[in-house]
Amino acid sequence: MSFPGVLLLKFNQYRKLGFCAAWYRDVVRPRILRTAPVTGLLDRRAEIHVMTSKNDWLNLMWALKSFYRASGRKYALCIHDDGTLPAEALAHLRAHFDPVRIIPRPEADARMEKELAAFPSLLQFRRTNLLSPKVTDFVAYLQGDRMMLIDSDILFFAEPAELLRRMEDPAYRTNTFNTDLKNAYVVTPEAARAHCGVELKLLINSGLGAVHGASLRYDWMEAFMGIPGMAGAHFWLIEQQLFALCSSKYGVELLPQEYTVDTSKREVGDRPSRHYVGHIRSRMYSEGIRRLVRGGILR
Repeated sequence: MSFPGVLLLKFNQYRKLGFCAAWYRDVVRPRILRTAPVTGLLDRRAEIHVMTSKNDWLNLMWALKSFYRASGRKYALCIHDDGTLPAEALAHLRAHFDPVRIIPRPEADARMEKELAAFPSLLQFRRTNLLSPKVTDFVAYLQGDRMMLIDSDILFFAEPAELLRRMEDPAYRTNTFNTDLKNAYVVTPEAARAHCGVELKLLINSGLGAVHGASLRYDWMEAFMGIPGMAGAHFWLIEQQLFALCSSKYGVELLPQEYTVDTSKREVGDRPSRHYVGHIRSRMYSEGIRRLVRGGILR
């Protein structure tokens, strides 16, 4: 393609995304790499588990740094490589979070083939679904009783007080998640009840939550994989469905309304965080990163 053609293509891409969003995505977003590292991540009241890729790791930097900044916590951190992370990304993640465990995909594959040998349906799911390590590997590598889930498209603007309370209260023995806009599930409550005796909690979104390791049992998941509809389900939904089924069997409640997934045009306001899912991803840059920059995160 000629140089003018490249410029025209870029212009059209930026116009579609929005010039403000493009500026914050392409020019401002990399500046997070100039900020000071987050150190002393030794608090094992909870361990943050995230999975990332070559396309998402820079957004993950913003998600994690905004959480640590807003919460004031030093939760231990474990990052799972989906197999695509380039050397540059690995170097930046190690430099910006200390200490951090980064789980290479080949290492995880070798371990999980053994861990899941007695669970053939779950093993096949892990072999064929890119998001499956969120339910299989996270619990295998968990060093403690509780994990925190943070997707790379979530930003934090204020202390997530209720999430932290539930995470840190020893007497709080249920899982908790942000609320979805609608049920992004692949099985119905009737099917879950009929086949596994589980009263399925509706509207669970697994992008943000506090999860007890004891709730992610492979024998439960193996049984859940046999519910009609799971085998041919949409690629993006099975992992969330398994979180919902395991949590419903173990015990679960939703986070308060201010954590609910919101895809409207409303501003963040005084919400502690926002999950920039799907078609509002551009607002992660034009609204979310812009707000964090104005709040001094790059200083």
